[in-house]
Amino acid sequence: MLTVALTATALASAAQAPAHADANATPSYEVKLNLGTSALTSGAPSAAVRSAFGLSSTRTKRSYEYFDTSGLALDQQGWSVRLRHKDGKDFEETFKKRYAVSGGNIDAALTQANGEGFDSSDTNYDAEVDWGYSKQTLSFSNEKGHSDSGYSGTSMPSEATGRGWLVAEIPGKLDDWGSGGWGGDTLSASRAHGPVTSTVWKGTWKGVETEVEVLPIKNASGTGTENVVELSFKTDDYSTASSLRGQAISTSDAPGWLLHTDILKTNLILNRY
Repeated sequence: MLTVALTATALASAAQAPAHADANATPSYEVKLNLGTSALTSGAPSAAVRSAFGLSSTRTKRSYEYFDTSGLALDQQGWSVRLRHKDGKDFEETFKKRYAVSGGNIDAALTQANGEGFDSSDTNYDAEVDWGYSKQTLSFSNEKGHSDSGYSGTSMPSEATGRGWLVAEIPGKLDDWGSGGWGGDTLSASRAHGPVTSTVWKGTWKGVETEVEVLPIKNASGTGTENVVELSFKTDDYSTASSLRGQAISTSDAPGWLLHTDILKTNLILNRY
């Protein structure tokens, strides 16, 4: 009788258990490599760099800023909120949650994210692995837009206006992170970090769209500016990203353009502005 009772209890518990969680998300990949100033001529990619990576001589501008509290409360929880304006385009609002990838174990990061609600069923967020020179970072991005009517070029709204747009558009996962309304309250208390304006050269290399972004940013001492130079391209799968990343490293390292480090522009802007 005891065996029967235990079996009945186990069956009842199984019936009450929640359905199995959805599968882990499938990420795309963005390779991001930092280049040194030796890759530039008068602040633009040199002719050799443009030739090596199939870049056009045509350039475009983009301005952007991040919203967080002075104490970086959102960043401490792995969230970033960005407002960006590309020349001639509508504003882009990006709400992004990041997860560190340890030892190249992307599956472990995806499983951690799944446990926090970011899985294959959530079509509001795009999963992506940023793959730099020595580290990988998994992110889930929710993208929204806002009309640029009344704005020209890459001009940005006032701090209060930009913050108002973002608070009004905040996605539920961020708003209720940790506790109900935390995200909205935190974003309402945020300030603009930036804006910064970069110049971008695009092209096609090895069959993928490639770009080099040159971002003049306030230096660590605050006495001037320095250029952050980033070569990037996106692919849909790991094997393509791995192969092209290796080729991009070889192509940029041989002439001495490649920096053997990773620079996260988000952190620089949050901490220097």
